[in-house]
Amino acid sequence: MTMTLSTPTKPSSSLSRNAVIALSVVIFHVAALWALQSGLLRRAVEIIVPAAILSEFIEPPAPKVVPPPPAPVPVKPQPVVQKTQVSPPPQLQAIPDPAPSPIAPTGVADPIPAPPVLAPVAPVAVAAPPAPPAPPKVELPSSDADYLQNPKPPYPPVSKRLGEQGKVVIRVLINVNGTAEKGEIKRSSGFDRLDQTALNTVLRWRYVPGKRAGVAETMWFDVPINFVLE
Repeated sequence: MTMTLSTPTKPSSSLSRNAVIALSVVIFHVAALWALQSGLLRRAVEIIVPAAILSEFIEPPAPKVVPPPPAPVPVKPQPVVQKTQVSPPPQLQAIPDPAPSPIAPTGVADPIPAPPVLAPVAPVAVAAPPAPPAPPKVELPSSDADYLQNPKPPYPPVSKRLGEQGKVVIRVLINVNGTAEKGEIKRSSGFDRLDQTALNTVLRWRYVPGKRAGVAETMWFDVPINFVLE
């Protein structure tokens, strides 16, 4: 009887192949992660993939079209409603309670000190304004001095026969020399003859000139002449 011996299959060869495949997958993933972190994968993709395809992926999105705002709707004017004036409610008045509150604080109020009495201030003496200077003394001309020896005016004969009489006032301008420069009838006697006689007589008289503050000055002087029948 012939016995055939068969060589048994080694199981270790299939196990080592599976281990190699698993190890290769792990190494591939590790290398892919390292390439992704270091940028090698991106550069490899840029070399392999055309730039046109990358530009399609990188192209920015189209801008959004914003529709125009709607036209404003016209607002109808609201009718004006007049507000009715409402009178304010009556205010409550506080009525004083004669009885003090049991919880009111009690005590003695300090008296308010009186204001200090100020000493009277003596009035300030105000200097009176200087009195105005006294007006200069004026001395009027005179015709009554005895040394002048002025004659009396003659009585016109016609006036005596007709009974004419009266008082005449002659206004004469006396210069510093005591002579009459001119004269005029200030008050008439009512008769022309008596007036002219008095004027002619007074113009021939001598006078004491008028003085202002002791200095002779030309002045006007009234000379009365009285015609009376005896």
